[in-house]
Amino acid sequence: MNQSTESTTEGNPFTKPGFIIAAALVVALIAAAVVIFILPKGQDTAQPAPAPAKSSSSGTASSSASATAEKSICGLPSSSESSLGAAPKTKWELVGTMAAPTDPKIGPGKTDDQGIRSCFAHTPTGALYAAVNLWALGIDPSKERAIAEQLAAKGPGRDAAMKTPATAVPASAVKIQIAGFNVSYTANQAVVELAFKADTGALASVRTTLLWQDGDWKGVVADNGAPLEVPRQVRDLSGFIPWSGA
Repeated sequence: MNQSTESTTEGNPFTKPGFIIAAALVVALIAAAVVIFILPKGQDTAQPAPAPAKSSSSGTASSSASATAEKSICGLPSSSESSLGAAPKTKWELVGTMAAPTDPKIGPGKTDDQGIRSCFAHTPTGALYAAVNLWALGIDPSKERAIAEQLAAKGPGRDAAMKTPATAVPASAVKIQIAGFNVSYTANQAVVELAFKADTGALASVRTTLLWQDGDWKGVVADNGAPLEVPRQVRDLSGFIPWSGA
């Protein structure tokens, strides 16, 4: 094994022995991820987690984010807040097997006949709620295409995702729930890092980039439809704001 291969292996959490403990959680997270972070056929999931995107998809996100912000498609309020330093007071409800936040002033403001939850407030809390609801919906592989169509940001990544055949996801009995968060926010873009906890006790986290587009928060994928980031194992909730509904 050459030095480059060794370095790649060492930097890849999927190849570390300790990560085997969290393998079931990773399967469940990837099952959720394929909805918006749709993996092209043949993509190897055992790759080092990339740094926050600086690819051409970031350029797409930046140009989109600079556009004039549309009002909420369902009339939810916006605010000038730019940070979220504490866990919001939250009402939770089950979406499939995951508890997701809901509030009439934050969202979801719309739920269609397929159960797709959309329309969240143009605020840091709205972005957080949107990200959690997106992942909760993603636990159900049958919603893959509807979520990619309705909740992915416009751009090459969404186009690539829509052309990708439906992904076969292995069944998992493991239940995962939100355990904490961090939000990095600007007027039209948010990066929400969520910590997940499995009923086995394993912890993992993943970042989700959202754009304010067409009056709602939309998830961003890379230009080829692949994920901007893959889940990574975390030892504890240090660095996260604890927040959970189950």
